[in-house]
Amino acid sequence: MSEAILEITKLSKNFGGVSAVSAVDLTLRKGELVGLIGPNGAGKTTLVNLVTGVFPPSSGRIVFNGEDVTGQKPYQAARRGMARTFQIVQPFPDMNVLDNVAAGALFSGSERSLAAARDAAYEHLKFVGIDPLASQQASSLTLANRKRMELAKSLAMKPTVLMLDEVNAGLNSGEIEGAMDLIREVARQGTTILIIEHLMKVMLGVSERIVVLHHGELIASGTPSEIVNDDRVIEAYLGQKFAAQARELADG
Repeated sequence: MSEAILEITKLSKNFGGVSAVSAVDLTLRKGELVGLIGPNGAGKTTLVNLVTGVFPPSSGRIVFNGEDVTGQKPYQAARRGMARTFQIVQPFPDMNVLDNVAAGALFSGSERSLAAARDAAYEHLKFVGIDPLASQQASSLTLANRKRMELAKSLAMKPTVLMLDEVNAGLNSGEIEGAMDLIREVARQGTTILIIEHLMKVMLGVSERIVVLHHGELIASGTPSEIVNDDRVIEAYLGQKFAAQARELADG
């Protein structure tokens, strides 16, 4: 088994009297591609926000590459090698696509000059397939291309751990297939990936392991086949009818 790169221990976050994340234990290993699922409001995005420093945890511990990073700031997470996409893509609308991606490289410190950041940004735009759009304003992009730009920006940060939040939301079936291919290729290059997604076809198609949150608590972790046969997951999230369909996908 590969070495742990991210270790989350008893991580909790309370907003007033509401427990959004409750005593979550989760370990990601180098090169692993892990899916994170759960109903709306389960705490999935909040968990990513805690790891990447958007919110400070109420309690618990986060260790990255052997270093305790609990309570870090977002820029510190980026410079340590943690990148994430956002469920709702909010680019710099008046900047072109190239400079939106270059901003990720500069923010993380992966590139030290604007020229170098732009060169790197262009290579990442080529990787995600939208380099012909480099000079267009970000506000002019379709949703699918905004998602690709967001992925390119995250990759420009040269992450060792990449957290993808609903990168397929709003895409059609062909666009989803293209996004899945990109995610698989990023994983093949050695990046550890945690992906939040509601589309079980995507999760079953790309994940080596799936973890399930419900009411802020981690209720299951296992292979895709194990998850779609887990009674707790079926009751909390999948439902019997969908679980049967998901089992066919997992077995196929």
